Amino acid sequence: MSTHIEAQTGDIASTVLLPGDPLRAQYIAENFLENPTRYNTVRNAFGYTGKYQGQDVSVQATGMGIPSISIYATELIQEYGVKKLLRVGTCGGMSPDIKVRDVVIAQSATTDSSIIQNTFGSGIYYAPTADFSMLMAAYQASQKLDIPAKVGNILSEDRFYNDEIDRQKLIDYGILGSEMETAALYLLAAKYHVQALGVLTISNHIMTGEETTAQERETSFNDMIKVALETAISTEQ
Repeated sequence: MSTHIEAQTGDIASTVLLPGDPLRAQYIAENFLENPTRYNTVRNAFGYTGKYQGQDVSVQATGMGIPSISIYATELIQEYGVKKLLRVGTCGGMSPDIKVRDVVIAQSATTDSSIIQNTFGSGIYYAPTADFSMLMAAYQASQKLDIPAKVGNILSEDRFYNDEIDRQKLIDYGILGSEMETAALYLLAAKYHVQALGVLTISNHIMTGEETTAQERETSFNDMIKVALETAISTEQ
């Protein structure tokens, strides 16, 4: 048992999917895992373990933002020995080449968060990057499933409402979309020498204003879940 997760040793698989929304965690467990068992209800950050194609997989809600995912990722790694972490979350599209409901595989995660400077000090601008074997497996899984996926750099923002940021400049430099967690996940994975990847769905387009509903975000973004689960089992050792 850790501070924020009430699971016992052995309750959590070595591979964990990390949605922000606890109701998405419940949806994944109930619709994609065989015989799921809920191991966590602390703060309603639901966590489940079940089987996918015969292999143990867990799904743990992380909440929103870099501070929140950092808590859950750290405890999963340090207290429960998790080795592979796959964020399955929503992302606001920015690039004109991105459309709502597209799947994005985050090769790297640019960030405006002070987590980088707080870790390395001034003068080092560390680049949080995905694990290559998981990145490759996810892209191959998307092709096998006939799910178009875009691979590239995303932005992990510290603030959801951020009027000051120059989004057009970020677009010009190749940023596909914006979310609030992946940079921290990649940083912590590097720190603890584990594997991490973000597989995201474009839930809205920041530049055009196109949106999906909260219900759709909770229960209809199945493509990224399928890609993440196939990645999880294809990279399982």
